[in-house]
Amino acid sequence: MVDEDEPKKKSGILKILIFVFAGVAVLGVGLGAGYLLFGAQPNSPEQLAAELIERNNPAPAQGEEPSEDGEEKAVNEKVSKESTKDEVFQTLYFEIPGTLTTNLKNSRRFLQVGIGISTQYDDQILRNVEAHLPAVKAAILATLSDYGEEDVVGREARKTLADDLKAAINEEMMRLEGFGGVEGVHLTSYVMQ
Repeated sequence: MVDEDEPKKKSGILKILIFVFAGVAVLGVGLGAGYLLFGAQPNSPEQLAAELIERNNPAPAQGEEPSEDGEEKAVNEKVSKESTKDEVFQTLYFEIPGTLTTNLKNSRRFLQVGIGISTQYDDQILRNVEAHLPAVKAAILATLSDYGEEDVVGREARKTLADDLKAAINEEMMRLEGFGGVEGVHLTSYVMQ
């Protein structure tokens, strides 16, 4: 019985070796074919892009060409365009914590608003508003109390209300700090009941 098992073991090892060598050979053939097809590319993407640009914009190899009046001018000279964009300032925002609620004038209904402010001045304006928050809230509530039910309905009414609130906040800040600086009032929530 011992004699019968040995040839089976040898044939099993022989099969494993054949598969390993065949796998290595197939891998080598695949790598070689890949190198021949794709690996022999001498140009980088930057070089290919430069070649495409040269094909689309033919220019003399020396980099200069004579102009009509005989003077030499540089080809491919970089020229920057003037920007028509005005200088842009960063807008800073501050949201007054919570919501403010007031009764509407000559009505049983009330208005509840969330208010944010914006400025393009420095953050000192926002610090001033935050430091005088009770006075600012009082000025806002006083302004809101002048509005009736028909005065707060619609997009135009909201815009008018925001403009009036901006004026009231700036007036209060002028009184307290000598400078308003609030450039926008944003109604972040708006509920009428």
